[in-house]
Amino acid sequence: MSSFLQSNLLLFIVLYSYFSYTIPSSLFPSSCQLQEQFHLNRMQKSGDVILGGLFPVHFFSSISDLLFTSQPQQPTCHSFNVQGFRLAQTMAFAIDEINNNSNLLPNVTVGYTLYDNCAELGIGFRGALSLVSGQEEQIILHNTCVGNPPVVGIVGDSSSTRSIAISSVLGLYRVPMVSYFATCSCLSDRQKYPSFFRTIPSDAFQVRAMIHILKHFGWTWAGLLITDDDYGLHAARSLQSELSVSGEGCLAYVEVLPTDNDTDELRRIVNVMKKSTAHVVIAFVFETHMINLMEEIERQNVTGLQWLASEGWTATAAVLQTPQLMPYLGGTLGIAIRRGEIPGLREFLLQIRPDLLDSNSYGKTMVDEFWEFTFQCRFAPAPPGWVEGGGTLCTGQEDLENVNTEFLDISNLRPEYNVYKAVYALAYSLDEMMRCKPGRGPFSGHSCGTLQSLEPWQLVYYLERVNFTTPFGDQVSFDENGDVVPIYDVMNWLWLPDGSTKVHNVGEVKASVFKGEEILLDEDKIFWNFNSKKPVQSVCSESCPPGTHMVRKKGEPKCCFDCIPCSDGKVSNMNNSLECTSCPEDFWSNPQRDHCVPKKTEFLSYLEPLGICLTATSLLGTFICAVVLGIFIYHHKTPIVRANNSGLSFQVLLSLKLCFLCSLLFIGRPRLWTCQLRHAAFGISFVLCVSCILVKTMVVLAVFKASKPGAGASLKWFGPVQQRGTVLFLTSVQAAICTAWLVSASPSPHKNTQYQNDKIVYECAVGSTVGFAVLLGYIGMLAFLSFLIAFLVRNLPDSFNEAKLITFSMLIFCAVWVAFVPVYISSPGNYADAVEVFAILASSFGLLITLFGPKCYIILLKPELNTKKAVMARLLSKLERCLKKAPADPGEKDNH
Repeated sequence: MSSFLQSNLLLFIVLYSYFSYTIPSSLFPSSCQLQEQFHLNRMQKSGDVILGGLFPVHFFSSISDLLFTSQPQQPTCHSFNVQGFRLAQTMAFAIDEINNNSNLLPNVTVGYTLYDNCAELGIGFRGALSLVSGQEEQIILHNTCVGNPPVVGIVGDSSSTRSIAISSVLGLYRVPMVSYFATCSCLSDRQKYPSFFRTIPSDAFQVRAMIHILKHFGWTWAGLLITDDDYGLHAARSLQSELSVSGEGCLAYVEVLPTDNDTDELRRIVNVMKKSTAHVVIAFVFETHMINLMEEIERQNVTGLQWLASEGWTATAAVLQTPQLMPYLGGTLGIAIRRGEIPGLREFLLQIRPDLLDSNSYGKTMVDEFWEFTFQCRFAPAPPGWVEGGGTLCTGQEDLENVNTEFLDISNLRPEYNVYKAVYALAYSLDEMMRCKPGRGPFSGHSCGTLQSLEPWQLVYYLERVNFTTPFGDQVSFDENGDVVPIYDVMNWLWLPDGSTKVHNVGEVKASVFKGEEILLDEDKIFWNFNSKKPVQSVCSESCPPGTHMVRKKGEPKCCFDCIPCSDGKVSNMNNSLECTSCPEDFWSNPQRDHCVPKKTEFLSYLEPLGICLTATSLLGTFICAVVLGIFIYHHKTPIVRANNSGLSFQVLLSLKLCFLCSLLFIGRPRLWTCQLRHAAFGISFVLCVSCILVKTMVVLAVFKASKPGAGASLKWFGPVQQRGTVLFLTSVQAAICTAWLVSASPSPHKNTQYQNDKIVYECAVGSTVGFAVLLGYIGMLAFLSFLIAFLVRNLPDSFNEAKLITFSMLIFCAVWVAFVPVYISSPGNYADAVEVFAILASSFGLLITLFGPKCYIILLKPELNTKKAVMARLLSKLERCLKKAPADPGEKDNH
C-alpha cells in the first residue's frame, strides 16, 4: 500500500511540474497561467480534433546538467534524421488524406501536433505531456469542465523505453497511444499499459520468428548482442526463455553493447565473438550501436559470421551498407517490419518547400534543417566560415527531384507504413464513435461519445474494436493486449558484383488463426557471404546420428553434448535423441542401433545338423527294434526265445520303439501339445519298458526258486496274466503321475531370453519341477529295483537266466540318467532338449543292445547254440560247476 501511495505521490509531483499553473488567492480561480513552456521542435496543423505525434527527427541531444542552482536550459538537438522526418511527414500526409476522404470522418477536420523527441527519453516525455496538457498560455475556467482534450490520441513513440515511460502515465488517464516502432513484449501487459496499442508486432513474436529461422537452417549455437535498454534486455530474456522451452538452440554468449564508443568494451566483445565456436550472431540492436561495433570488427578483420538482425536495423541501416563493411555484413538475414505501399506519398513529399513557409510557421525549423541536410547548404545567415570554406547558401528554390536522397525512396516503406496504419486506426475509431446513434451507444445509459464531450477512454473502447483494411490490402485490428496481427518480412543483404548493396525480401514469418506461426523462405534468392555459397554450420556439437543418444557435457549448455551409442536392446531412430528406447520383448537392436529387428529364434530344429543327427538316430533305433522284433517273431519257437519269456521280450521291444519315437517330440518348435505330450510319452514309455524288465527279472528269480523241491506253488503268482497285470499296474502309476502333472501345472511353450538377450530360445517350461522330478524318480526307482534283483540272481544258470544282461543294461541305464540330471540343468536353450534326447537314445540303445544283442548274435550267427540239446548241455555243465563249488555243510549245500 505504501509503494502505491509513493507512486501516486511521485506522479502528482511530475504532473504538477508539467501542468503547474498560477493559483490566484481565491478558492475557485477563473483562470490559470502556464508557468513554463518547453521549446520543442514541432509541426502543427489546426483542426476540429487533434492527433499528437512523437518522432525522432534528430539522433542526439544536448541537455545541461541539473545543478538546481539556476533554471535549467532548454535541450538542443543535433544530427538530423531524414527517416524520422519522413515518419512525421507520413503522419501529416495520412491526415491530409483523411481530411480529403468524404467517407471517413465527414464534416470533421483532423489536425495534428507533432514533436521531435530527439531520441531522448526526457524530451520525448516532455513532448507527450505537452501534447496531453496543451500549450495555451492562459486557460479560462468554466463552471463545467467540458470540451475537447488538446489531443485525442498520440502516434508514437518509436522507442520501447520511451513508450513504457509515457504510456505508464497516459494509461492512468486512458489516453490512447498507438506506437509504430516500440516492440518490447512488456508493453503487452494491459494491467500496466491499458491504453497502449501498436501497429508493429511484439518482440515476443519477433523472437519466435528468429527461432523459426534458426530452426530452418539448423543453427543451434548462436551468440546474442543486445542494447542496454528495455528493447534489448527484454528481447534477451524472451529469447533465452523461448529457446529453453522449445529446445531449438542455445546461446554461446550474451553481450550488451555500450551506448557510447567504449573501445575497450567493444574490443572485449569482439574477442569473445572471435573465440566462440558460434558462427551465427543475433543482434537485437539499433544501427547506432552497430556502427561502433563494426568499426572494431573491421579493425580485427572478423569474418565468417552469419548475422541475424532484428527489425531495429535490418532494413533501415543504410549507413552500414558500405563497401568497407559488406565483407563482414554481406548475407545478413534479418527480421523487418512489413513493407507497405502508400500511394501519393512521394508527391506529398515533393511539395515540401521552405520558401512556402513564413518564419513564424510551426515546422519551418525542421524543414530548413531537412533542406540544408539534403542539399548540403546553409540558409542565411550562414555559420562563420561556411562561405569562405566553399559552402553554398540555400535559396529554398532547389529542386528535390534533382537530388539523390533516400527521403524520396518509397520502395521500402516499413516504419512509415506502420505510422500510416496508426493514424488510420485512430481515425476509424473516431469515425465509428461519431456513427453511434443516441440510445444505442456502448456507454452507461446507452449513451454515445461526442467530439464536444469526448473522454479519452471512450476512444480506447473503439480502438480495441477497430478493424479496417489498408489500400495495400493488409487488415488492421488489435488483440486483447493491443498488439496487431503479427507479420514480418525476412530480408537478406545482397552484395552485388559491382560493389553495391541491395536489401531484398526472401520470405516472411506470419501468424494466423488456422495455421499458427509459419515461415516461408525462398532459399534460392538468399545470398550467402561464404566461399561455399551455402548456409554456414553453427552447432556446439554435431548432431548425434541414429543409434546414439545425447549426453550433456557437464557445466555447458544443453546444445553441447557427447554422442553415446545405445546399449544392446535399445535404439534411437532419429538424430539428437535424448535417450534410447528399449525394443519390444520379441525384438532386438540391429548392429547400427537405429531400429529394432525381430530376435533370432532358436530351438532344436529338424533342419540343423544336431536335429538331423538325433532324428536319424531315433529312426535308426526304431528300425532296429522292428528288425529285432521281426527276428524274435520269426524264431519264436527256438529255445533261446522261449527260455527268455518271449511275451515280455516282445513288450520290451515295443516299449523301446516307443522310447525311440518319443524322442522326436523333443525336436522341432515347441508347441502346447508337444510340450504336454513329450514328457508324458517319455515317462510312460520308459516305465513300460523298465516294468517289463523288472517283471522279467522277477520271473527269472521265481522260476529258479520254483525249481527247488516244494517251491513250485510260487509260480502261480507269475503267470502270463499276473505278469501283464503287474506291468499294467506299474505303468498306470506313471500315467497317474503324468495326469496329475498335466492338470496341476502343465508344461507349456516358453520364450526364454535369459541365455542370450538377442535370441529367443523356444523351450518347454516343465510347469512343475516337482512333477518332473517325481516322473524321473519313479523311473529310477523301477530301474534300481530291476538292477538290484538282477544283481542278486546274476549267477543262476544261463539257460534260465537273463540276470547278467539285465544287470548290465540297468547299470548303463542308471548311469545315463544319473549323468543326465546335472548336464540337463546346466545346458542352455535348445541344448537342454538335445541332452534329454541323447539320454533317451543312449539309454534305449543300451537296453536294446545289452538285452537283445547277445540273443540276436546266437540266433543269427550261432544257430547251433540255439537248440534244445545245446541248451541242456550248457545247463548240465553249469550245474556241475556249481556242485564242485558247493560247501561241506549239508544245510548250506541244500541252500546252494
